[in-house]
Amino acid sequence: MPAAALKSKPLPTQSTAKRPVLLDLPYAPVEKRPLPPGRPRQWYVTHNRRLKAMRLAIALLDSGVYMPNQARNETIRDTAEQIGVHPPSDTTCHMVRAFMRYAR
Repeated sequence: MPAAALKSKPLPTQSTAKRPVLLDLPYAPVEKRPLPPGRPRQWYVTHNRRLKAMRLAIALLDSGVYMPNQARNETIRDTAEQIGVHPPSDTTCHMVRAFMRYAR
């Protein structure tokens, strides 16, 4: 008997579920590693902003917000509060929408 016939049907994912899958709470961030020393301060600011925007974009996608025009600043800030990160600035909100736009 082929091995494929023995596999059980996988659980539905966000893309195949009938309705949005809620966020798994509590959110546990990955273990932080030290950033490389010797870079200009602006590099660290931009790097951390990108990481935060990516976390927020993933959380929005997990909660059922798929299009950038659905992710208003208020929606992004509410999601940030839900997952336990500081409220993002307007620049970070713009970056979240850009991630959602170009990730396709």
